[in-house]
Amino acid sequence: MPSSVLTGAQRTKLRGLGQTMPDTQHIGREGAAPAAVAQLDRELTRRELVKVRFSGGQDRHERAALHTALAAATGSECVGAVGHTALFWRPAADGPKLLADDAG
Repeated sequence: MPSSVLTGAQRTKLRGLGQTMPDTQHIGREGAAPAAVAQLDRELTRRELVKVRFSGGQDRHERAALHTALAAATGSECVGAVGHTALFWRPAADGPKLLADDAG
């Protein structure tokens, strides 16, 4: 997957949508364990945009590494991260529904 398939405007739109979403998944001390990756993969298939809360006491550098690892493992993109929360996006198999009205 390319480093970024989204434009800045698309990222902004997704972050705006994510602000009102509840946390769908919690990642604890286990980090990017196979079970956590599998759950995130299922949620991305179901929803396209998933908000993840990191509650394992990781510092910001460890969380940034987890964002990268989870995105790579699920074929998704981390579109935004603030504090202990991150948003992951992956287009649906039949095309991106959340960005359907965007050109690009």
